[in-house]
Amino acid sequence: MNKQYFKGLMNYTHWANRKVMGWLEQLEEEQWNQVHTSSFSSVRETVLHIASAEKIWIDFWNCSPDAVYLSSEFRGSTNDLLATWKLASEGMEQFVNEFPEERLSDPVTFRYPRGGVGRMLYWQSFAHIVNHSTYHRGQLVTLLRQAGFTELSSVDLATYYLTE
Repeated sequence: MNKQYFKGLMNYTHWANRKVMGWLEQLEEEQWNQVHTSSFSSVRETVLHIASAEKIWIDFWNCSPDAVYLSSEFRGSTNDLLATWKLASEGMEQFVNEFPEERLSDPVTFRYPRGGVGRMLYWQSFAHIVNHSTYHRGQLVTLLRQAGFTELSSVDLATYYLTE
């Protein structure tokens, strides 16, 4: 594992997040909250989960003593949620870009949402959050289609490599 690999993945994640946020900015409030069957019940809840996960991992990486899962307390507007996600996405990219390569195999401690503590290596946590965000962006594509939004384009890693 090397830093360049994870920088590339995090740059991809930020690129894909920006594309998805552009779609979400076009939605009506009804589409944001329309109930669907998925891991989370709506576009809004799925976006809240992604933003919360990205934000909390930055807190874990920085050993923040007051790390809070955003999804447990967020009460803001749709615009607030998109702004929060944008900051988290930018923050992840910046953290990885500035992270010292020699520390990739250092452990990072995290808290599970329902309690308990875990530990993995930094490079494993970087891989995890990229995979996690990719998984839930895929769910968003399905939810957006179900909500009637069809102005979608690929956010696939291969598309990123071919267009960047």
